[in-house]
Amino acid sequence: MAPLHVSSSPDHLLSSPQPDFLHRPAVRKVLPFVNGGLAGVMASCVIQPVDMIKVRIQLAGEGMKSVGGPKVTPISVTREIIAQGKVLDLYSGLSAAVLRQVVYTTARMGFFGTFMENIQTKAKEQNRKVTFGERAGASLAAGGLGALMGNPADLSLIRMQSDGLRPIEKRENYRSVFDALKRISRNEGIFALWGGATPTVIRAMALNFGQLAFYSETKAQLQKTNLAAPVQFFAASCVAGFAASAFSLPFDFIKTRLQRQTRDASGRLPYKNMADCAMKVVREEGVLRFYRGFGTYFIRIAPHAMMTLLFADMLGVLTK
Repeated sequence: MAPLHVSSSPDHLLSSPQPDFLHRPAVRKVLPFVNGGLAGVMASCVIQPVDMIKVRIQLAGEGMKSVGGPKVTPISVTREIIAQGKVLDLYSGLSAAVLRQVVYTTARMGFFGTFMENIQTKAKEQNRKVTFGERAGASLAAGGLGALMGNPADLSLIRMQSDGLRPIEKRENYRSVFDALKRISRNEGIFALWGGATPTVIRAMALNFGQLAFYSETKAQLQKTNLAAPVQFFAASCVAGFAASAFSLPFDFIKTRLQRQTRDASGRLPYKNMADCAMKVVREEGVLRFYRGFGTYFIRIAPHAMMTLLFADMLGVLTK
């Protein structure tokens, strides 16, 4: 019997190299979700005090006409919070905000990346470019799905931020977002965690549409100029932030009112639904109340969008 010949070639002895952890197919599919969630969390940690002030402004003077009395401003709200509590009160609800980003932004950016990958594959097969309508559709769908998944954390955030406005004897004094989730579901039912889900989803879709449409268009126009790339990014983000704020603030206002409401002694809620809330606000407080706190809302939305994109890009480079 002839001796078995074994090649001494290293290529024969060694198996084909395995891709490192970050370049495994399964990991590459998950990374858009992970990077998106981390980017949202980092941005929220910076913006949380502004969001807290925005909620307090929206809830100030609830049920009263917007005439007479001292004017509520970001400065006056900040002074009141600091005077009555501590500086750290500006970070009330941070745990809920972080949880919301972990769920909402992870889902929103992850779904958008997945949708766009499928759309781009289909467009390539058809030898064409991805249309604006396809990008808008992917953004709207991803925003709506993400908002629906993140609503329990969002509702808990509103409850925690507005708890300080209630009389001391009626405050819930939630210890954390998980305490809020547990007590709300126990006292009001599990479905109460999706209170205000309709305006939340609509707000998310309006906000994402504003960001997508105006950011894409502004950036495309600025690319024709000699402005530096960072300047183009900053300007386009500001325009997109303004558009997103203008489209979404009325829905954000209604969402805040619906999520903050609690049952009275007779077991009734102040608002039946989104339409009832909108009509009561118009009748009792005036239509301009929907845009109360627009400046604060814009200051919260625009930087958050910019920082989320910046952090996402940084994480993308690190995990490339």
